[in-house]
Amino acid sequence: MKFPINEYKKSNELYQRALKVVPGGVYGHLGPSEGCAIPISAFPIFSSKAKGAYFWDVDGNRFVDYMCAYGPNVLGYNDPDVDAAAAAQLKKGNCVTMPGDVMVPFAELMCDTVNMADWVVFAKNGGDVTSYAVMIARQATARKKILMIKGSYHGVAPWTQKLGHGGIIPEDVCNNLYCTFNDIEDFKRVVEANKGEIACFITTPYSHPIFTDNELPNENWYKEVRRICDENGIVLIFDDIRCGFRLNVKGSDYHYGVKADLQCFCKALANGYNVSALCGTDALRGYATDVYYTGSYWLSAEPFAAGIACISKMLNTDNWGGKQFHEYIRAKGVKLLDGLVDVAKTNGFDLVVSGEPAMWYMRLNNDYTTMLHQEWVAECVKRGVFFVSHHNHFINAALSDEDIQFTLDVADEAYKVVKANHPELG
Repeated sequence: MKFPINEYKKSNELYQRALKVVPGGVYGHLGPSEGCAIPISAFPIFSSKAKGAYFWDVDGNRFVDYMCAYGPNVLGYNDPDVDAAAAAQLKKGNCVTMPGDVMVPFAELMCDTVNMADWVVFAKNGGDVTSYAVMIARQATARKKILMIKGSYHGVAPWTQKLGHGGIIPEDVCNNLYCTFNDIEDFKRVVEANKGEIACFITTPYSHPIFTDNELPNENWYKEVRRICDENGIVLIFDDIRCGFRLNVKGSDYHYGVKADLQCFCKALANGYNVSALCGTDALRGYATDVYYTGSYWLSAEPFAAGIACISKMLNTDNWGGKQFHEYIRAKGVKLLDGLVDVAKTNGFDLVVSGEPAMWYMRLNNDYTTMLHQEWVAECVKRGVFFVSHHNHFINAALSDEDIQFTLDVADEAYKVVKANHPELG
């Protein structure tokens, strides 16, 4: 074999220590118990450092990282311009009794950049602003019910989860309604059946649930959704937490030719510094001030400076060879995905790619148990290419042509290993 196989001795030792003091060792979506790391033995558990398109685990193994910290890494880990801006602000002040003056230029930049934005409020997590958006919609409409897409993800607040999940009671989800993405007749049916009761429709720009092919909006979906929301007084909320800035710096609603009433950002907003944002239109400005919603660190200044540097860098086309930022990373995504599909085909596999090239999902066709795909992903990870088996992946601007070629070479060897392990495939 061309590529050495990673070992994770230090990672596993650290995990055993973590199990004694942290529930599950590593909790949430980054933990091995969540199910993204299958088999666990193929994956590192703790990182030691990161730079550009890579991270290194505690055993010194380097990975070309296509999870990008589940989205925040958009320019490249430890981007020098973003880090310098954050460090300079940190010397001046971070968490202070009054918000730092950097908040105002950050807010102005957001309103100048995001097409639909007349105002912005900052928080920390994506779930902070999706919940805030729903509260504003309820305040504005004096209605209870929330319409969302079946299988969608909007955070971990009780209203975002399903009955049967740990700690969720019927009262948490009794006002939730669900429809099918891209099925306008289903959307109409739910709205008509709950006439005058729906406060908002919250949706991701395109459908990107786990374990399922991603689905882009059809030509008339948002045109009709916008019309029906307007006719029925329903607030349209775009959850742009994952997609935001990767599809278009003006917002994913702009990318798909619609104007949202509220739009939620996080992930790529500050290249990993902890800040999220809710943008809104003037019509909802007063209702936003009516809702009391805040947090201990929401006005910390360091990530505001990082956000200014991140967005400013994305907006400067000189950084991207004269292209718009979203065009630049889309081209990288297309090159990678075309290559992965070709490599799979060469080895007798049918790799299905869906979603947007800057944030795609992939699976093997005719692999109904997903076991073959999981096995291939694990073989890639063991050789230094970090994929996961059932989540969308991300492109960052630091990814080079050499990184893409390395990925394709690893993918090729990984498919050959899977094929050798399964002679029944022929």
